[in-house]
Order: sequence, then structure tokens, then C-alpha cells
Amino acid sequence: MDPLLLYEYLEKARERLLGWVLPLSLEQYTQGFPFGLGSIRATLLHMASAEFAYAHRIAGEPVPPPQERPFTEERLPDPASLKEAWRDQAEQTKRVLASVQDWSKPIEYKGRAGEGKVVTVRTTAGGIASQLVCHEVHHRAQVMAMLKHLGVPAENLDYAFLMFERQVED
Repeated sequence: MDPLLLYEYLEKARERLLGWVLPLSLEQYTQGFPFGLGSIRATLLHMASAEFAYAHRIAGEPVPPPQERPFTEERLPDPASLKEAWRDQAEQTKRVLASVQDWSKPIEYKGRAGEGKVVTVRTTAGGIASQLVCHEVHHRAQVMAMLKHLGVPAENLDYAFLMFERQVED
């Protein structure tokens, strides 16, 4: 499996997803839903912030606390600003993924569990890269459901649809 190819897929799917989000009004973008992280904006910001953290962890860098990351409602209140910031993050993520020499390299970090308890997480660079992909796909589906509730026909971000070469025969 090629993590850079999987990330290319995420970028293509993300571009389509943001294409559906950009025309929304701020009211629609921030409208509350009883699933996901509660709104399209909150869910997308969470996705981008998580990618920021995953890239830092793979690179062996400390991860700033969520309020110090670039992906906050205050810094990126609208979809256009998020799209630009996420595009910059994508370049950093690709550099990190391209630099990995050993996907089985152990990575250990401290996180927070329920009730503020500290938890030690042990995984590998490949484990974090896999989480990066699966996490985005999971939350992207939630955003697509929110878009459908708003009447946006958000469909078909399947890997095969976006990445396989196709030739229509007569």
C-alpha cells in the first residue's frame, strides 16, 4: 500500500467535498446537526486539525494543543479560509509522508483519555498514516450526510471512481 497514493485520493475527494461546501451560506456552514461534530464547519476543522497532529506525530514533532493549532473557528471562520489553510497543510503532510523511510517505525506519544486522564499510545508511522486516511473518510461521510440534509447532492467520492483509469466503450 502506498500512503502517498492514498493521500492523493484524500486530496481529490477533499477538493470535491469542499466544492460542495464553498457555496453554502455561513448559516448553512455552521448549522447544527445531531451527528458528527455538530456542524459542517466543526467537522471539517476537526478533520484538518487531526491531519495537522498526525503529520507532526509521523515527523516526530511535538503536537501543539488543539487551541494552538491553525485549524480553529476563530482563525478559519468560513469555508474559503479553511480550504486555503488545508491546502497549505496538505503540502506539509505530503512532505512528511514522502520522508518516511520505515513505515513500521515505532511511535509513542501521550494523549488524553476520558475525564482528562493521560494515556500512552504506541503505534507505528504506518499506523498513524492509516488513521489519517480512515479518520478523514469517516468524518467526510458525516459531512456528506449533512450536505444531503441541506439539499446538496454530495455523492460518489469512492476511491475507484476518483483514482481508477476508465475508458468508456461504445
